[in-house]
Amino acid sequence: MIGVIGLGYVGLPLAMTVARAGFKVTGFDIDPAKMTAIEAGKSYIEAVPDDVLSAERDAGRFAATTDFARLAECDVIAICVPTPLTRHREPDLSYVAKTCEQIAGTLRKGQLVVLESTTYPGTTEEVMKPILEKTGLVAGEDFFLGYSPEREDPGNRDFQTSTIPKVVAGDGEAASAMVSAFYGAVVETIVPVSGTRTAEAVKLTENVFRAVNIALVNELKIVYERMGIDVWEVIAAAKTKPFGYMPFYPGPGLGGHCIPIDPFYLTWKSREYDQPTRFIELAGEINTAMPRYVVDRLAEALDRMLGKALSRSRVLILGLAYKKNVPDIRESPSLRLMELLLERGADVAYHDPYVSEVPRTREYGHLMGRKSVALDQLGDFDAVVIATDHDSFDYQAIADGAPLVVDTRNAMANRGITSQTIVKA
Repeated sequence: MIGVIGLGYVGLPLAMTVARAGFKVTGFDIDPAKMTAIEAGKSYIEAVPDDVLSAERDAGRFAATTDFARLAECDVIAICVPTPLTRHREPDLSYVAKTCEQIAGTLRKGQLVVLESTTYPGTTEEVMKPILEKTGLVAGEDFFLGYSPEREDPGNRDFQTSTIPKVVAGDGEAASAMVSAFYGAVVETIVPVSGTRTAEAVKLTENVFRAVNIALVNELKIVYERMGIDVWEVIAAAKTKPFGYMPFYPGPGLGGHCIPIDPFYLTWKSREYDQPTRFIELAGEINTAMPRYVVDRLAEALDRMLGKALSRSRVLILGLAYKKNVPDIRESPSLRLMELLLERGADVAYHDPYVSEVPRTREYGHLMGRKSVALDQLGDFDAVVIATDHDSFDYQAIADGAPLVVDTRNAMANRGITSQTIVKA
């Protein structure tokens, strides 16, 4: 029996992948709403179609529960819980720690426990192991620990959990062999590394790489804008070089769980070794400042083109999700944009076909309950900000109906739509 703790964007696709490989899987979560959806055969994760969920459930290969006492039945336990930041941008491992305490309550000899959540190097050994060994069982002898970082990409239809190469590592030789054997049976390719610290560092490196390069093009966007140069045209031409260049694109800020958060896990841990991470921290500052830059560009455009102050304007944000064609709002810059606009006195609404209402979030609880508005009265707004370039938007109608469009994604130009009322930001 395989147990998967945390049935979110990582856990549910993993559970389906393991079940489809022929294992019996029990999913664990504290959210009763997820249990209700699963019982009804309704998936709440785009990467898992309803028919796949229903098929595995009906075949008896997948079941879900809020009863963590049933962890005792599992031979392998995969942990897929959140690893957010605190308000002071420090790692919050409370979900990992509480999960390990729950596992410790039923831990038995022979079990393999694997963490998939993104974290800093040393978490498996320094946080998980001590909690689990309080039971009197010894890691590497009585039970076994491993780390295998998730590599989910919501909305990406080119890859599935089973086809993405899986980095695997164990705490010791026996654990490494067990982790490799388990994941080798459920995914096409495994990539064993020497230890859990290395595997934890692999995940951080992947996301630091993206964060730093996005910060670079965000800074270039600001510089080139002052020079009257379109950064999007520059990138389009630069990427024709068949070697030595990889395109990254600017935006209104970073979203998703990985890129806005993971680099800070490394910068925090590096302080323990008295080693500064100036490059990574600078990238974080640049990316974090992007929503404010967009608001400033909007205020400038309203004043120049419409003769209106931002504080007397109605603004519509297009797209609440952090990336196009998904309902995922984790760390979405659209939420920060909305907050900044409200602080500046603007009347703000949003439209997103994937997000009908702002749910409860850790940092933006005051925005909860706001509902997506219809697009049939664009003329009632002074400006539209394209924050997420969903494919389903009628961009020509938006360009025709809105007095001012601030485009943070180059969505209009990508579709050949030009107008004096479109401003890039």
